Amino acid sequence: MLNTFLKGEKGTRLRFMGMLLSAILVLLSVFTLTQKGLNFGLDFTGGYLTEFTTSQSVELKELQSFIAKNHNGEFELTAQGNSHFQLREAPSASATANSLDWQSAVTQNDDINAQVLSSAYIGSQVGDELFDQGCLAMFAAMIAVMIYLAVRFEWRLAVGSVVALVHDLILVLGLFSLLQIEFNLTVLASLLAIIGYSLNDSIIVGDRVRELLRVQSNNVLSPATIINNAIKSTLTRTLITSGTTLATVASVWLLAGAPLQGFAIALFTGIVVGTFSSICIAATLPELLGLSAKNYEVKVDVHTQTLLDMP
Repeated sequence: MLNTFLKGEKGTRLRFMGMLLSAILVLLSVFTLTQKGLNFGLDFTGGYLTEFTTSQSVELKELQSFIAKNHNGEFELTAQGNSHFQLREAPSASATANSLDWQSAVTQNDDINAQVLSSAYIGSQVGDELFDQGCLAMFAAMIAVMIYLAVRFEWRLAVGSVVALVHDLILVLGLFSLLQIEFNLTVLASLLAIIGYSLNDSIIVGDRVRELLRVQSNNVLSPATIINNAIKSTLTRTLITSGTTLATVASVWLLAGAPLQGFAIALFTGIVVGTFSSICIAATLPELLGLSAKNYEVKVDVHTQTLLDMP
């Protein structure tokens, strides 16, 4: 029992606690998705999208309150700048005859003096097609990832990487469902980027685990210790890579404006949970499935025998 207080064993306990935390978060995310669903944007639901500017800076809450008095349906107002706004209306609200009253109100008000730049309608059929194509692209990416992992890794490491990838996507979707952040095409594109980033983290750790297992084919060290050593040797690289990427995404989040906020939030969350899952899931789950140096003994013995048989 004293070995549990060693540094390696502490690392093992932390990994298992992290995996337990991940399982709880996944269950909570699935529950939130089933209860609240996703807040799909106009890219998927259809409706009117109107952009307008004001002659002077206006507070978003004040403008929203003013428009609500002259609007008979549901709408979403976002600020693109100090005097640039974007208003989204659901199809049901856009179909009513009085839905354009708010435009007359903001353009005729002397304090607001708005000017409509553009007004476009996105049909629900187009939104359904975009959603189907986006889901098909994500499905194709997942299949390609699974094929790649099956060829590159022993099946236990491959399963760990796939589970970590699914974990990352579910947590990001759960966050969007919990906060009811608009889910649009840019967010869907960020999910595809998360697939690539999460896979990269898992492959880095998995490669190092595989290398150390091959070196320790004499079973001197336990699989838990080997995995801990692999994580320690890649942790600095992982943190530096994730840190610089997070700094870039945070800049987009804070400075790029509302149109890219959903994209930045999804990517920021995906990078954080992807780094976490590469340690607590991609490296820990194979250990639970029985990964050990014995899984690589056959490969080493065959290679050695081939060299011995050569004239």
